[in-house]
Amino acid sequence: MPAKFNIFVTRQIPLPGLEILRRDAGGFEINDDDHPLTQIELKAKVKDRDALVCVLTDIIDAEVLDAAGTRLKVVANVAVGYNNIDIKAATSRGIIVTNTPGVLTNATADLAWALLLASARRLNESERVLRAGLWPGWGILQFLGQDISGKTLGIVGAGRIGQAVAKRAQGFDMQILYTSRGAKAEMEALGAKHVDLETCLKQSDFISLHVPLTPETKHLIGKPELELMKPSAHLINTARGPIVDEAALAQALKARTIAGAALDVYEEEPKIHPGLLELENVVLAPHIGSATTETRGRMASMAAENCIAVLQGRKAPNAVN
Repeated sequence: MPAKFNIFVTRQIPLPGLEILRRDAGGFEINDDDHPLTQIELKAKVKDRDALVCVLTDIIDAEVLDAAGTRLKVVANVAVGYNNIDIKAATSRGIIVTNTPGVLTNATADLAWALLLASARRLNESERVLRAGLWPGWGILQFLGQDISGKTLGIVGAGRIGQAVAKRAQGFDMQILYTSRGAKAEMEALGAKHVDLETCLKQSDFISLHVPLTPETKHLIGKPELELMKPSAHLINTARGPIVDEAALAQALKARTIAGAALDVYEEEPKIHPGLLELENVVLAPHIGSATTETRGRMASMAAENCIAVLQGRKAPNAVN
């Protein structure tokens, strides 16, 4: 069947999304070798397309949108966040931008807890010793971590993922503090207490970040904020890398200003601040917050459905502009 629309998919995405594009659009062109496209490559590939299905590593700026030409109707991001796309530039050109909200809430909340547990119990450090053949056998003072049950969890950002993290904290009998622009009924129902950021940082044993990346939240956690935290506290980031000043975090971890950290996102992905790589008291994961077969499959399907809806003249289920 001849293609109905000229669609470009910037990276390999899970099969459910590709099947929808094949079925409802008659086909697509895809970046087969799955390498991150340079801006030059991206501008060449988007020319004369009706639709673009992209991922968060693609920078869709005004130059890319201009290179696409006047046919481009929709940019479907296979992600919840969309700070990789110039929304103002897209809107001014009449291009719909869509995302995939809600679908990765549980997967990301689960990973936040995996990182929290790993940091508290020094899991990565102890595993490296074991794999290196340096473990001498059980000892009562080896790899002493921290209890989680009964401690205080501070949640910065009380959206869907923050709420899901708070819900899981109930199983550990934790006290829950949270920061947001205002009190949230969903959080209050979980027994969480709304406080300002300073109070949250000072009183929490574990801080989990769940705010979007905006000009206001860039380096929300820097040297002054880290100095407010307890020396026994751990910082968990599964939101966006630039929310944390990595240089300040590396310094705080090295000086034991805080006990530990666990990160899934970074300021300049895929680069990691070299100071973090040298430290034992930080858990580093390669941006796998939504990386389950089920979740990534649903994300790809949602992006494809958003794309097809716009091309068929219908309202996109998840338009952000």
